[in-house]
Amino acid sequence: MIELVRRIYKQGIIILLPLAVISAFFEWKKLPISILLGGALGLANLKGLEWGLERLLETYRPRGKLLFLSFFRFFILACILLILAVFKLVNFFGILIGFTVVFVLILKEGIRSAARESSTKE
Repeated sequence: MIELVRRIYKQGIIILLPLAVISAFFEWKKLPISILLGGALGLANLKGLEWGLERLLETYRPRGKLLFLSFFRFFILACILLILAVFKLVNFFGILIGFTVVFVLILKEGIRSAARESSTKE
C-alpha cells in the first residue's frame, strides 16, 4: 500500500505543478495557488487515509481512537476549506481541480493495482 501512495504522490506532483503553471496564464492571482492547495489537501487526506487503514488492518477491528481521528481529519479539512473560502484566499474551481486530479490518480492507480493483483492470481 505504501508503494501505491508513493506513486500517487509522485504523479500528483508531476501533474499539479505544470497544471498550476498553465493556469497562471488564465488567472494569475488565485487559480494556480488554489490548484496547488487543493492537490496538497487531497494528498494530505490520502496520507491520513493510509495511516488509518494501516492501523485498522493491524487491529482487525475499528477502535474508538481510529474513528475519532478519522472524523477529526475530516473536520480539520473542512475548517481549512471554510477559512480559505471565507477570507476569499482561493478560487473554488482551483481547489476543485486540485482535489479532482488527486481523486482521479487514486482511482487510476487503484484500478491498475487491482488489475495487477488479479492477473498474478490467475
